[in-house]
Amino acid sequence: NTIFTSQSTGLTGLAVASNPHHTLCALYGKILRAVAKMPQDAAYRKTTEQLVKQRAEAVAQNKDVNDLEKAVGCGQVEELIVQAENELILARKMLGWKPWEKLVQPAPAKQWDWPPAQIMEPRV
Repeated sequence: NTIFTSQSTGLTGLAVASNPHHTLCALYGKILRAVAKMPQDAAYRKTTEQLVKQRAEAVAQNKDVNDLEKAVGCGQVEELIVQAENELILARKMLGWKPWEKLVQPAPAKQWDWPPAQIMEPRV
């Protein structure tokens, strides 16, 4: 285990993580178990699984916190923990929402057009 002696994250309201490697491993495992319940071809599952596996590998390969932060490149370990907690919440919500299923009724015409509305100039 790496000894982490930082007194502050320098980020208001974000305390120093006492055992970030353990916390991240636990969160990443929970995320992977949640997305494993989704269809293999679900876009959210594929992208989330890929990202979480990369980050889990970085945790396993970088016992030093500074090296881990550099390897992931998305902030301090405490920020990585917040990101993982948020992803776990989203993954569990996605299981309930089931966005991979067909729509109950057809989408309205021009539902996916961009820009979403044509704004006509007022006639004077």
